[in-house]
Amino acid sequence: MATGIVVRLICPMLKDKWTDKPVVVVDSSLRWAIPVVGGHHGANELAMYLAERLELYPAITTATDAAGMNCLEKTADQLGAWVVNKNSSIDVNLAFLRGDVPVIRLKGPKVVLVDENVAVLKSKGGVVVGVGTRRGVSAQEVVKAVTSALKSIGKTSQDIRMMATAWIKRDEEGLTEAAKMLNSEIVYLDKDVLNAQDALSPSRANDLGLVGVAEPAVLALSERLLMPKKIYGGSVTVALGK
Repeated sequence: MATGIVVRLICPMLKDKWTDKPVVVVDSSLRWAIPVVGGHHGANELAMYLAERLELYPAITTATDAAGMNCLEKTADQLGAWVVNKNSSIDVNLAFLRGDVPVIRLKGPKVVLVDENVAVLKSKGGVVVGVGTRRGVSAQEVVKAVTSALKSIGKTSQDIRMMATAWIKRDEEGLTEAAKMLNSEIVYLDKDVLNAQDALSPSRANDLGLVGVAEPAVLALSERLLMPKKIYGGSVTVALGK
């Protein structure tokens, strides 16, 4: 139906963007999918889904998405976390429009005092899968390695909170496809974050100026190692943490 009709219908029901259900309007000619409410909370994702399946045009207007930038809500999802101080989202998302916003993990016990424009995230739990690969690795090799690693600790792909690797792996199509096959977000960590970790195992990544990839990635995003790094098939390295 028309967007105006939907706006008038739902206005009395709207309370808070963090709890309101996402709403997408589709016109009667099946040409447009327009997120009206909850763009960062499912509506944009639904519009993109409708675009893929029905070839509608996804009229996405949230500033960060329109600019092709990350946002706080997406970052929280990638990290398997939820936002504690939701009022910080305005300032943080404005900062994302200007460039990358650093993500810092603090391991306790600690007392942390933050300003209003600092977003605080808390983990939802689950297994962090650190992955290192050789160039040109296939998605099947990665999936097989991750599945085997999880099985060794009595877990499955449904227990994955996120996958993590080094920033230099962004263009590895096999790794990207494997994350989709495992229904997992994948986080790319920069050199400073990886090298700040005390990796337990030696790594060939030393040749790249890194203390490692799979193990440091896990240590950066989890409280403890569940499994030190193991090499699978000679091309995939996996470490697990929680």
